Amino acid sequence: MAEFSLPANSKIKKGRHFPAPKGSKNVKKFNIYRWAPEDGENPSVDSYELDMDACGPMVLDAIIKIKNEIDPTLTFRRSCREGICGSCAMNIDGTNTLACTKAISDCKGAVKIYPLPHMPVVKDLVPDMTHFYAQYASVQPWLKSDTPVSPGKERLQSKEDRSKLDGLYECILCACCSTSCPSYWWNSDRYLGPAVLLQAYRWIADSRDDATGDRLDELEDPFKLYRCHTIMNCTNTCPKDLNPGKAIGEIKKLIAERTL
Repeated sequence: MAEFSLPANSKIKKGRHFPAPKGSKNVKKFNIYRWAPEDGENPSVDSYELDMDACGPMVLDAIIKIKNEIDPTLTFRRSCREGICGSCAMNIDGTNTLACTKAISDCKGAVKIYPLPHMPVVKDLVPDMTHFYAQYASVQPWLKSDTPVSPGKERLQSKEDRSKLDGLYECILCACCSTSCPSYWWNSDRYLGPAVLLQAYRWIADSRDDATGDRLDELEDPFKLYRCHTIMNCTNTCPKDLNPGKAIGEIKKLIAERTL
């Protein structure tokens, strides 16, 4: 697999150009990264011009229109179209975000669309998320409790304790934050990254979970946690307006308090 890194290197060549239909008055250009392993060619950037009077308002609408009407070989992920699934995460105009919630009107000039940076590319705009999901599984993202609960009953939680999960449970694992983090670019083999650490803190902060000590023991590692240098790219780019940097800080604080 190829690996895509920003800024695009000189090996990325200029690709094909698809002009807008004749008579189009409201034209927008989309420059899209293309790479297919079966071609044996270097990556390229194809240029597509669309009549915006016949296209939806979001970048995902444009990409779908390109695939349906111009170039069926274009490959990307998408599902919900509502900013819930995280499938259409990609780099648009230099920022990691969701194509389904990124308005074309917010893009100045030609819209530049690339896969998430510093991840292996399966094809075109599709990154290989295998390692990212393995890291997510490593923090055991489920409730661990030794307290028995009677069948048919829920594990109750106060409103105050429930509010501590706000800003954590909303994470959709789109990986926009982790792939915007220089520390993750350099150390992704061992550093868990902001998305996974936020998910880890979601269970540490849950009053119903009885494994806080074990979870903190697992995270107290020079690389898993402490490769974070509070650059805060993660918080700046999160399409759900979450704060992974704060969650990482809370984990560090809890570990520090145990040694006092």
